[in-house]
Amino acid sequence: MYFGGYGYHGMSFEQKYRCYPASFIDKPQIESGGKIIMPPSALDRLASLHIDYPMLFELSNPAAQRVSHCGVLEFIAEEGMIYMPYWMMENMLLQEGDTVQVKNVTLPKGTYVKLQPHTTDFLDISNPKAILETTLRNFSCLTTGDSIMVAYNNKKYYIDIVETKPSNAISIIETDCEVDFAPPLDYKEPEKPVAPVPLGKAAAEVQEAPVEPEPKFNPFCGVGRRLDGKPQKYEPPPVSSSGSKDKQPVNRGSGQPSAGSSSQSSSRQSQGKLVFGSNVNRSPKETQKEAAKATKQEEPKKEEPKFQPFSGKKYSLKG
Repeated sequence: MYFGGYGYHGMSFEQKYRCYPASFIDKPQIESGGKIIMPPSALDRLASLHIDYPMLFELSNPAAQRVSHCGVLEFIAEEGMIYMPYWMMENMLLQEGDTVQVKNVTLPKGTYVKLQPHTTDFLDISNPKAILETTLRNFSCLTTGDSIMVAYNNKKYYIDIVETKPSNAISIIETDCEVDFAPPLDYKEPEKPVAPVPLGKAAAEVQEAPVEPEPKFNPFCGVGRRLDGKPQKYEPPPVSSSGSKDKQPVNRGSGQPSAGSSSQSSSRQSQGKLVFGSNVNRSPKETQKEAAKATKQEEPKKEEPKFQPFSGKKYSLKG
């Protein structure tokens, strides 16, 4: 059977056309969808057949063994020609003027579809779900293995159809379809953070670090000056920073000065004129004199005669 110069065989629609991109016709809107423009003779033939609506078609390129599916937008193309989105021609490896076979088909309603963006830029959109829903309204069906184009904000985003259920080609008209996303093709997993150092090792490192010794407080380590203004010849010995460990204990109970203290006191007395302190700071000669005085005072004194009244001599007035 022939219709309008083109042959249609049997009770199904199947015809070959030469394909051209949407830039050849003033219909730029078909670039953002999955529908084609066919000639009017195709509409007459489809109307005479008992086909299922909506009208869905299978596009095949036998030379490259590529198959895809689409809907129809209008029947205004020239006879023997169809206009299709350029991204669809790229999927089927078609060039301008190549022959493509068109056949009407019936597809099941989709229940699940898995999408994979080409770049992570699509995920940076403020609301990618709403953009995707708006774009898919221009599609009648989806085919596993195709790459659809989503236009938004003067930029094109390509998305792969990774999986569809219940078949490799599904209808998405008036159906509730679950949509899942796979990681973008250029997605890189974030680097794992460096494991924190255990507390035991950190404490060991802190202990191994050298600790600087803190200067201890040394009392009475200043410079002494004489009251008469003369230069001081005596220099006190340097006090060690070990603190109280190097100090010698002072025996206060015996009352006798140690050898070290007596030598220090004698050296101090020889340098200055004014000496303050007990007998420890005096010279040996002075101590001997004081010892002699003490012995004299301790000797027993002679008893003085007691007063005896009326013990004087008698004198007579007569002479």
